Amino acid sequence: MKAQIHPQYHENVKVTCACGNTFTVGSTKKELAVELCYDCHPFYTGKEKVLDTAGKVEKFKARQAKAGQAPEKKTKTRAKKQTKK
Repeated sequence: MKAQIHPQYHENVKVTCACGNTFTVGSTKKELAVELCYDCHPFYTGKEKVLDTAGKVEKFKARQAKAGQAPEKKTKTRAKKQTKK
């Protein structure tokens, strides 16, 4: 392994979120600033909103239901070619 090519690892790096929450992690940077964290992300807080302006979810569900009801296509069998003697 080559020496002097890896960045220095810091054990206690302060992470500051846009919401004001701070916590420590290990990183190669001395300080980190993030826009979202576990304290303000909608998925973790339970305030997740699904934006469906064009009815895409309903359209998808309708297509899925229609695909499940579609009859199977029948395949045609080919006739064998006659060879000349």
